Amino acid sequence: MSTGATDRPDQAGPAAPSLAVVAAQAFSRHRDGDSSAMDRLVDDVTPLLWHTARSQGADRATAEDVVQTTWLRLVEHTHDISDPQAVLQWLLMTTKREAWNAVRRVRRTVPREPWEEPTSGDPTSPASVPDPATASEESEVAQAIWQHIERLPTRCQQLLRLVAFVDRPDYSVVSAALGIPVGSIGPTRGRCLAKLRLALTADPTWEVTA
Repeated sequence: MSTGATDRPDQAGPAAPSLAVVAAQAFSRHRDGDSSAMDRLVDDVTPLLWHTARSQGADRATAEDVVQTTWLRLVEHTHDISDPQAVLQWLLMTTKREAWNAVRRVRRTVPREPWEEPTSGDPTSPASVPDPATASEESEVAQAIWQHIERLPTRCQQLLRLVAFVDRPDYSVVSAALGIPVGSIGPTRGRCLAKLRLALTADPTWEVTA
């Protein structure tokens, strides 16, 4: 569940731009007529929107619909967003609103498998299909982890969904998605991971699975 080491002053090379910056640059190019920029924006941001929708209680099918609707809304309102730097938060807020509305419309509970999460912009992309040689082992480990995450408090589930599936989590983006202060994200994440580790340690099947 680690998201990688934080940047240190002694590390060589500039830090990679945050997702907010990447999204703003792609959105600016899109508005300037670069036909490929929207594809880049969709590829970069869809995983975060997907997990934002899921963190609001949307099942897989509903989350797919929510994300598609969010991109349609962006196309409709492209020229209403005056500051490209605001596009990522606009997308996150739109996703949350669409997810809230969609979840309220659902009248029956659809069983879901939370460990079957997309790892690319397109959840059905062939690139997201695991190698058959390792699929069984990886599926068992992922299943065990996600089953335990589903038993954590709701806030922990929401936070771990977001930080686990973003290569370099931007805490300002996570804050906007979940509505919690940036300064609380690190400590909360640490407590949630500690709870997860305890749950896995107490699971007699985990040592065999892992």
